[in-house]
Amino acid sequence: MPSVETPATYRILDIGTVPAFIGSLPEIRALLGGPPEQWQVQEVGDGNLNLIFIVQGPVGSVCVKQALPYVRAAGASWPMTLERAFFEASYYAAVAPWVGGLIPRIYHYDRELYCTVMERLSPHIILRQGLIAGRRYPNAARDAGEYIARASFFTSDLARPFEHKMDGMALFARNQALVRITVELVFCDPYRVSERNRHTSPQLDQIVAELRGDSRLKVAAAHYGQKFLTDTQALVHGDLHSGSVMVTESDTRVIDPEFAFYGPIGFDLGAFLGNLLLSWYSQPGHATREDSRRAYQQWILEQAAVFWESFRRNFLALWAENAHGDVLPVSMFARAEEASTLEAARAAFVDGLFADMLGFAACKMIRRIAGFAHVIDFDRIGDAVVRAGCEASALAMARSLLIEPAQFRSIQDVLDAVPRMVRH
Repeated sequence: MPSVETPATYRILDIGTVPAFIGSLPEIRALLGGPPEQWQVQEVGDGNLNLIFIVQGPVGSVCVKQALPYVRAAGASWPMTLERAFFEASYYAAVAPWVGGLIPRIYHYDRELYCTVMERLSPHIILRQGLIAGRRYPNAARDAGEYIARASFFTSDLARPFEHKMDGMALFARNQALVRITVELVFCDPYRVSERNRHTSPQLDQIVAELRGDSRLKVAAAHYGQKFLTDTQALVHGDLHSGSVMVTESDTRVIDPEFAFYGPIGFDLGAFLGNLLLSWYSQPGHATREDSRRAYQQWILEQAAVFWESFRRNFLALWAENAHGDVLPVSMFARAEEASTLEAARAAFVDGLFADMLGFAACKMIRRIAGFAHVIDFDRIGDAVVRAGCEASALAMARSLLIEPAQFRSIQDVLDAVPRMVRH
């Protein structure tokens, strides 16, 4: 692969150079307190793409995130544009007026270093880690649903004249390298032979071979791949899984929007729901003699329902109060007797988002088991036989969502099907 050309002003930060960088920023220096020599810097990045530093001063702390010119999980053999940091900063700026405290505060974006200085979220942890540990976060699913409702509604042409959306589309249309990753890793690679793919072998060899020979499944996945590329409903996060949400028992924040683009609202919905379902199927691999995790699985299903209902309720409420866009304008339904017609049209639109959510959730589940970049929900299960059993059940559920969508008319239909797909 060709290397990514980096600007002359760009340099990769490390523990030794971070203090000098942020020490040049008066606002950050005041927030941390004391001179740079007193600051403690720790590199904590464990994701696929970036460097993450935590800087602690006598008074406060910040998080510093820098894009690397390659995929961190793969190394320099997989070059990656630095511009993803710009799109992440642009996404935060676009949704900040609408989502309130559901994202971290952004203090500074450096265009030369492709680096963002933001609020350090503490004592927050990544939601995925909490789910693996069997912890309960009573607000997380509700908040995630509200977040997607707010971020997507206010960047759509339901809420604002279409010119606003088209300006945003022109900006985020340049985020092609990250969209390319999604196209290949989510909608193509899991269904074909690719050197990037991996799965639990030999336990899943036959199941994965059947998946790649299933024409109906591949056509269904390709359908959602087409929707991903063509259905520009709103500005979407693009990678909103349980690893992109940080939580405490009372607070929820969405992070890591570098995959942002204008696309289908159901893609963000599906990413979050799909990862809740992956967590459900992984739980037997984290069970102990003291805790079978069955009660926790029931809680996860309850949270899946909370998530969808929170999104639906918030989205429709926002639409009722802020219908200033060019899609289904209120002025077209001026007669009193048409109010119910407008309400029904809005409900039908949201029903379409539900169907999209299920299809995208299925695609996300499949790529995390049969493609590149798996989830630690499964990878931390040491027994390969147990892990493969959990993964096989999740794949069965994903296949059902993709090729038998007519049986899922409500979120309850989905939750009822989940335990039926366990393979013994």
